Amino acid sequence: MDNIDSRGLLDLVKYPIITDKTTKLLEENQYCFAVDPNATKINIKAAIQYIFNVQVTGVNTCHPPKKKRSIGRFVGKRPHYKKAIVTLASEDSINLFPET
Repeated sequence: MDNIDSRGLLDLVKYPIITDKTTKLLEENQYCFAVDPNATKINIKAAIQYIFNVQVTGVNTCHPPKKKRSIGRFVGKRPHYKKAIVTLASEDSINLFPET
């Protein structure tokens, strides 16, 4: 965390991934985020702790495969991203669904 400033930490985490599978992970105090593809587990941990003010106990990452996407007669691929599953301490939580 010493070599990355706070602005760099904010840019690492892009958005939370909310699917059926990730909402089940919420019961185990695990949260799923799309992060920068070049981010390391140490940087992701520091970013989540800085942004949400929580204690992170573990980080699992993966690079999901690119899927083909066709628009008319043109075939391309969806953008590359990295997925991080972050495990928090038992007393911490992140409010992904704020009440209005």
